[in-house]
Amino acid sequence: MRHILAFLKENHETALYLAAAILLLLALIKPEIQLKQVVQNYLLVADVSQSMNAEDVKLNNQNVSRLAYTRHLMKKVVETSPCGTYISIGIFASDNVALLITPLEVCANYDVITDSIAHLEWRMAWKGNSRLSFGVRAAANTFDSLNVPAQMLFFTDGDEAPRVNVTIKQDLSGIQIGKNFVFVGVGGHTKVGVPRLNSANKRVGFWPISGNNNAGAVSVTYADPSVDEPDPSVASAEYDRFLSQLEGEYLKTLAGEIKAKYIEGQDTPAFYEFVQQQKPAASFVTAYSIRWLYLLLAALLILATYVPHILFRLISTPMLLSKKLKNGNKTALEK
Repeated sequence: MRHILAFLKENHETALYLAAAILLLLALIKPEIQLKQVVQNYLLVADVSQSMNAEDVKLNNQNVSRLAYTRHLMKKVVETSPCGTYISIGIFASDNVALLITPLEVCANYDVITDSIAHLEWRMAWKGNSRLSFGVRAAANTFDSLNVPAQMLFFTDGDEAPRVNVTIKQDLSGIQIGKNFVFVGVGGHTKVGVPRLNSANKRVGFWPISGNNNAGAVSVTYADPSVDEPDPSVASAEYDRFLSQLEGEYLKTLAGEIKAKYIEGQDTPAFYEFVQQQKPAASFVTAYSIRWLYLLLAALLILATYVPHILFRLISTPMLLSKKLKNGNKTALEK
């Protein structure tokens, strides 16, 4: 031990440079460590039925469609989520939920997640009906398929097609995901017409009060181009338009049946704070970068090699000044 201490004393600079080199090497070959941590895991589900094309919400003082507003809210949820948060993306149409993206870490996959959200549109729907009670059951199955707990945010206007009645109403009492489920209502509180678009995504008019009296309630797939040739039928007059609004009370009822939560989606700090205040949903073993720590310690060790020189200067400078003063005084006395 004495020999080691003596060596370090005589070769402290070499020891410090060697330690700094080891830290730099670790920063290159092992910049991460595995840590188990509790994180937020969100499954964002967007209703892409055609009633979501109704333009009755404002964004930047301009009317936009409910689906465009949903995309904005979902992007902001991603933006306001800290690194380490996981995001999944899904869509709801007809009576089912399709998962588009499995859980991805938000910072490492930010562009992928936001690009997927930006491309959400009504033509993704595989059928025109919109049966939310069936969709809730399908959402529960999708939730289970993730294999990890998640907070599900289900963005919808609550407008069912065909209208819910006792013959098609689902018994949701067995759904067990209520504590991890939030309905996010999107839409205005005044009834408006629902635009009808053709397969090229071009508006051709408004949905008429026909075809089960529900916008989008058609039992055809959107992949069939013959449906829109030359264009789909539209309302002949304003009084013939199918009208839609945010069905907030119905969504609250659905939420109550499965012991879930309901909140109206608004582009406000309060809404995003509500989302971030949801309890962490899962435990993940994640890679945590400590490269910054290696680099910081290496820099401090390199700076430490200069400490003896700095101390020597601080100590020797006053001594030299004192010596010069004494010599000056001695010379003055001799004269």
